[in-house]
Amino acid sequence: MSEPNSLEPYSLDLAAGLPQMAAAPTTPRQLLRYARILKTAAGFAQRQFDTVSLSDVSTRAHVPLGTLYRYFPSTVHLMLAVYRQQLRELNDAKPASSRCSQQELTGLGMEIFHMRVMQPAVEHCLSRTWDTRDGDIPVLLRDIEVLSAEMVGAAIGDAGRARILLHVISGLVQSVNCRRISLFDAEKDLKNACKLIADA
Repeated sequence: MSEPNSLEPYSLDLAAGLPQMAAAPTTPRQLLRYARILKTAAGFAQRQFDTVSLSDVSTRAHVPLGTLYRYFPSTVHLMLAVYRQQLRELNDAKPASSRCSQQELTGLGMEIFHMRVMQPAVEHCLSRTWDTRDGDIPVLLRDIEVLSAEMVGAAIGDAGRARILLHVISGLVQSVNCRRISLFDAEKDLKNACKLIADA
């Protein structure tokens, strides 16, 4: 006997997760198109999340909407991929030396802080709670976390202090977004945090 109120066989498991992203591009043409999507989407990241439309991004990037959906099934996938790419570029631009000076550490911290504050659509995706079944989103978030930790850890020379600095940055971003402190005060606090962490 079936359970009362059962919708089987017609029910859908809406918590089963979002669609999967296509594999990363490999051919030169695909790589150029993929890079163009991310570069175009970076401009949209400066908007509020609910105003970002994948169809607008595809139009501006001159890429068919179906192609964009194949790589980024949702706006969340796209915004997280944009931020991951920005972190990769920031990491590539860092000096190759094993440890940064306090000034270089402050510059790196400020870069990460401003990328989050100035890109509300990205920050919306970073600050939400995601179910582990949400397709590739937990994978993207883990990539971002690992890349951030490795980059800041290399700059400080200590993984534990790197995590502390990243938590400070996240807290300051939230405080600015909630209007508890001004951007100026958050920058001042971050500079002080970088000095304390570098001197520890």
